[in-house]
Amino acid sequence: MSLLNWLLCALSFAAFGVIKGEGARTKADPQELLLARARQADPEALAELYDQYVDRIYAYVYHRVGQAELAEDLTAQVFMRMLEAIGAGHPWRTSFSGWLYRIAHNLIVDYYRRRQHATFVELDDAAPIQAADGDPLRAAELRSESQRLRHALRVLTEEQSQVITLRFLEEFSIAEVAEMMGKTEGAIKALQYRAISTLKQVMKP
Repeated sequence: MSLLNWLLCALSFAAFGVIKGEGARTKADPQELLLARARQADPEALAELYDQYVDRIYAYVYHRVGQAELAEDLTAQVFMRMLEAIGAGHPWRTSFSGWLYRIAHNLIVDYYRRRQHATFVELDDAAPIQAADGDPLRAAELRSESQRLRHALRVLTEEQSQVITLRFLEEFSIAEVAEMMGKTEGAIKALQYRAISTLKQVMKP
């Protein structure tokens, strides 16, 4: 989905009166102000958040499904669900990024459940990776990240692979990953420990 089409959807929510009054202004950093506007379904704020997160969500989804076209479709669905939730008055509670990745995770899980397919597509056989915005430099970065993750996807469980992706490729903290995956920090640490232990065994000479 192009940014233009996505913005048209956002504007349709505004046309139906979803946007609320600005209310009292409080001092906050630019990102907090942006998120506050997005909570009120401000189209410009939503578009800016889209720009900030679309490549990261696309990369995360691609690492999970291994197909560029499918990753693009699921990424578009992530942002549509984000828009629908905000429009319905059910935005994020604490971390916006955690909430957004949680939406992505749930869509991926739903995709595999519908197809009764528990294993990942081998990235060696997947279509050439492309950045969501067509940027060749970003595409090269995504290919490099995919190569680093390829081996992990073959030997780790789904949850272990997700933790490795979020912790070491997306560079989220333990607390952030716990929120994204709906688990305790202790559970995330355990998954990370088991994943690293498995990789060490597999990569032994």
